[in-house]
Amino acid sequence: MKGLILSGGKGTRLYPITFNRAKQLVPVANKPVLFRVIEAIKEAGIHDIGIVIGDTGEEIKAAAGTGERWGVNLTYIPQDAPLGLAHAVKISQDFLGDERFVMFLGDNVIQGGISSLIRQFAHSDWNSQVVLTEVDQPQHYGVAELDENGRIKRLIEKPRNPPSNLALVGIYMFDKNVFTAVNSIKPSWRGELEITDAIQWLVENNFAVHPYIHRGWWIDTGKPIDMLEANNRVLAELTHTVDGFVDKDSKVDHLVTVERGAEIINSVIRGPAIIGEEARIVNSYIGPFTSIFHHTVIDSSEIEHSIVLDNTRILGIPSRIEDSIIGREVEITYSPIKPKAFKMTLGDHSKVGLL
Repeated sequence: MKGLILSGGKGTRLYPITFNRAKQLVPVANKPVLFRVIEAIKEAGIHDIGIVIGDTGEEIKAAAGTGERWGVNLTYIPQDAPLGLAHAVKISQDFLGDERFVMFLGDNVIQGGISSLIRQFAHSDWNSQVVLTEVDQPQHYGVAELDENGRIKRLIEKPRNPPSNLALVGIYMFDKNVFTAVNSIKPSWRGELEITDAIQWLVENNFAVHPYIHRGWWIDTGKPIDMLEANNRVLAELTHTVDGFVDKDSKVDHLVTVERGAEIINSVIRGPAIIGEEARIVNSYIGPFTSIFHHTVIDSSEIEHSIVLDNTRILGIPSRIEDSIIGREVEITYSPIKPKAFKMTLGDHSKVGLL
């Protein structure tokens, strides 16, 4: 089997974090989501992986390279415009050939990996397998309606009146018949070739499409609140280690990872949390469910339930920072000089909450 990862989206729901950065490279527990997807496919025994890229393609290429670090071969497939998931399959036919493949959205995080699913599909005579999960707001997803025998009856993309709460997770398995499907459907009202329409075509033409209902957690990291939730989930499942330096005046509990080259000085860190490479935490408090990325400095400040990206400096903030995603190379400081005022230089689409 081969793997196909879709990483062509602009990530507008994560602005300003993704204003000039690929959303698939935003880290969850200090590892880019795309890297987690590559690892999940590799763990399933697949070594030949195509990545569909768009406007942020050069950044993704620079970050992931040839795939050598994971022991896989990466092939990049440019998509000139975001014309739908089925379009991404269509333009990947030369790479995929006649082999069965798994397609994985590059901004999804799922509990437990996909090895068992791949084995199940590889040893079956199914033409497709789709992963479903129960969600609270199915109108925001592709939705599956099953018949009384548990087989797929109908698939609808973002329905106003969902027929069920079973959403398509963003993990699909296909054989070569999917190419007939994607070449047989028409663009939707959005101007895109929808993967739900392609799967519906397979169903209506009597191909075997098997639904798998995932019972663990799954998160589409498309919005800031989802990114924080994914960070929470992954941090809670990490095996934590301390590879950096922690001085005798600091308190770091057993649910904290301190990565290579990081320094913890006179600080308290309560996990689950992760401190990135070459980061410095001085006279500070880092609370649960917080990820501090590489080369970041936090001095005389408090932060919890947050994600802080690389090369950022948070210095002398008297109030605790919570529920935040802070981008790269940001500097947050406090000035006691009067008159007191907020002074800000904010990028496009920024969101600030003040108290």
